[in-house]
Amino acid sequence: MADPETEKTASADSLESIVPHVEGEKFKRSQNISFYKRQRAKHGLQYCASLETLVLTESGASVEVYEAHSQERLLLQVCAIQNGTIRVTIDELQPIKPRYKVADVLVREPEYEQLRIEWRRAGCVSLTWGPGQHRIQVSASPFCLEVLCEEEVIVTLNPKGRLYFETLQDPTRLSSSSHQDDKDSLGLWQETFQQFKDIKANGPSSVGIDLSLHGFVNAYGLPEHADELQLKDTSGSEPYRLYNLDVFGYEIGSKMGLYGSVPFLLAHNQDRTLGLFWLNASETLVDLHYSSHEEHGDSGSPEKKSKVSPQTDVSWVSESGLIDCFILLGPSPARVFSQYAQLTGYQALPPLFSLGYHQCRWNYKDENDVKSVDAGFDLHDIPYDVIWLDIEHTEGKRYFTWDSKLFPNPVDMQLHLQKKKRKLVVISDPHIKVDPDWPFYCAARDGDHFVKDRNGGIYRGTCWPGDSCYLDFSSSRTRSWYANQFSLDKYKGSTESLFVWNDMNEPSVFNGPEQTMPKDTVHCGGWEHRDQHNLYGFLQHMATFEGLVTRSGGLERPFVLSRSFFAGSQRMGAVWTGDNLATWEYLKISIPMLLSLSITGIHFCGADVGGFMQDPDPELLVRWYQAGALQPFFRGHSAKYTKRREPWLFGDEVTLAVRSTIQERYFLLPYWYTVFHLAHTSALPPIRPLWVEFPKETETFTVDNQYMIGNALLACPVTDPGVSEVKVLLPGSDELWYDVSSGEQHRGGGTLTVPVTLETVPVFQRGGTVVSRKTDCGSCTAELQQQPFTLTVALDSKGNAEGMLYLDDGHSFSYKDKKQFCLRNFMMQSGKLTSSCADEEGQFISDGKLESVVILGQKNVTGQPTLISAAGKTTIIMFQFEQEQAMLTLTDLDLDIHTDWEIRI
Repeated sequence: MADPETEKTASADSLESIVPHVEGEKFKRSQNISFYKRQRAKHGLQYCASLETLVLTESGASVEVYEAHSQERLLLQVCAIQNGTIRVTIDELQPIKPRYKVADVLVREPEYEQLRIEWRRAGCVSLTWGPGQHRIQVSASPFCLEVLCEEEVIVTLNPKGRLYFETLQDPTRLSSSSHQDDKDSLGLWQETFQQFKDIKANGPSSVGIDLSLHGFVNAYGLPEHADELQLKDTSGSEPYRLYNLDVFGYEIGSKMGLYGSVPFLLAHNQDRTLGLFWLNASETLVDLHYSSHEEHGDSGSPEKKSKVSPQTDVSWVSESGLIDCFILLGPSPARVFSQYAQLTGYQALPPLFSLGYHQCRWNYKDENDVKSVDAGFDLHDIPYDVIWLDIEHTEGKRYFTWDSKLFPNPVDMQLHLQKKKRKLVVISDPHIKVDPDWPFYCAARDGDHFVKDRNGGIYRGTCWPGDSCYLDFSSSRTRSWYANQFSLDKYKGSTESLFVWNDMNEPSVFNGPEQTMPKDTVHCGGWEHRDQHNLYGFLQHMATFEGLVTRSGGLERPFVLSRSFFAGSQRMGAVWTGDNLATWEYLKISIPMLLSLSITGIHFCGADVGGFMQDPDPELLVRWYQAGALQPFFRGHSAKYTKRREPWLFGDEVTLAVRSTIQERYFLLPYWYTVFHLAHTSALPPIRPLWVEFPKETETFTVDNQYMIGNALLACPVTDPGVSEVKVLLPGSDELWYDVSSGEQHRGGGTLTVPVTLETVPVFQRGGTVVSRKTDCGSCTAELQQQPFTLTVALDSKGNAEGMLYLDDGHSFSYKDKKQFCLRNFMMQSGKLTSSCADEEGQFISDGKLESVVILGQKNVTGQPTLISAAGKTTIIMFQFEQEQAMLTLTDLDLDIHTDWEIRI
């Protein structure tokens, strides 16, 4: 292990050394994006619907739409999905060739309702389905589509006439080269950014439309951006850009695209939550405009003023593909999450070890370094589960290999970790070193697994290995080939305890436009990269996930972390927020970034604890550990240019604080595992904004420095230096909240000032909930599973509480294939705490024991608490009652956690 005092400190020069230098602005802004400028500058276009072409089918309705001047005709299809979602697609009526349609993101073709015509009027038709609660109203001229719920318009599509659809053209039919030159000034057939020329084989192909969300002035989602949780009004500023890019040390407060994209927006008010999912994988820009309650009219004449209801106007513009827009009608936040998950999939249930702490660095130098760090955690009594290896572990940046000098015995190294029930994660990027002497490269080349350039040759770009080719994961054949590379017989030096990290998969190309792949490269099927850019990392993630599942014969749950992502990435595992910096600003912004990911389905997410680049001071490091321990994915990571920062290198005070923080994470893992079960089965985010749990409390709508973990815990990490107190909003005037550290009770409906020290972070348990913990943590999650349970019962104002505990073996698919799971429900009511089965299908019998119960808010104890077993046997319980704290502790229970019982207070 390197001496932390002599390790080179990150400097401006070292920062530059990992990011290729580009003259001028590296990344585009809206003025550099030709299709966006064309759409914003459009004049005189008006689309109309030919209602006489309306056709009803089993899956919905179709109607032709035409542009009034050019007479170009489009096909509008409207479908009502059985889960309470409306799908609107617009394509060319008779394209010269098919337009790209996103594949692999929807888990299946949705099940549709039969639409029926409710009424026809001049220039308008009304469609409904089912019991008739919702209606879709299509107006002919100008074309407009309204969605009504109980006769109230909640969404209008094309209200401002922003529908814009560039039909594909045949370049051979251009009248002359001069004609093409004229068009090039608009970036129709080619455009240049810096020294990069983008040739568009199909000419202009962008699509766009606007929607008005009536009654809403709060919108969220559209990750990934380093910005606040609530989306900003973009009037007069940059739009939100969804275009996956390798952005080192990204700008905070910017709307530019980062590593991943989820084109899913949620709007919320006191009465309803709804969602918009824009299924398009090309570069996409989104504008928002909020209109609140305002008076419009003659300022000097009150009688001429008119009341305008609040609304959010959303405009989507994509470079290619179709308009494929899903309107998720809610009405509750939980219902929207469920509707979205039914489209794109539920969060994969992670193996338990992956919810523990991960230790990573670019790079642990060799096998001795790995073993030394591993021993350091044991020596300092800090639990952890996974150690990671970055690119330097390979032979010359050749993935699926090991440096023969630094890692000569990788299997022995993994067995050393396995003996302690720990895992290894290694990196596997999508770029493949050009090396005719490397069998892996030759197999990929000869098997036609690489992306092509626009002339049909293999595309070559630059990344960590130097000259590289990029695997074409859009090909199912390539994904299968890549997945098979993870088999133990092919991936020499790997074992079953090795898991995978997909990095640089936006994809990052050091000498490419905006440091990514040129849009005119070509994928399987002849599709241009522009059509599917945002899918690239998603598809590598999918292939890697499938590779690890296949490696285990379909028995074991994989763990795969990906930097790049798209809608549906939740099905494959975890993501993180990329190359952050060790500053307080990056710590602070990590919370809204992770909340944005969480409400858009990407639940297993985290940020590099301590900051990837630069050196955190001890206070910042401790506060980041405290924040990371309260977030889904918990990994410390740092670049090789920074000082070593294993938790014990900063003195006893820091070691103590970090040890306590990580141990608290492990104590709470039964609760974390349970909320991930709920994410896996019901799409409820493990961490969620306050407004999700308190949808009618308007003061929660813009809060993004604190959040709920499940429905029971409120967390407010300390993200400012040198503070001795923080203010915490405790929602709900009828709610009770209990300080987790002291058990002190507070009433909701206001802001509480909480004293803090370096060792403390505000966490509150909501009255009316039950939280499961372990009494000890051991050195890793495998040891944690051997420890007894304790329950914390936080009573509400009526003396009631309820909570769940999910259990399985923690690693296999048996919970699904063989119903090897156990779901318990704990309920406190009328002085009785009961444990009962919450799902009779579960067959898992845990050997876990319940050792103790702590009841918060218990005002008095009038008799001896007793335990009644399922067999009816009554036993006296040992207890301790602290009347001043209103806390009752029941001890020495020794109850099988999977059995029924009743405790009477």
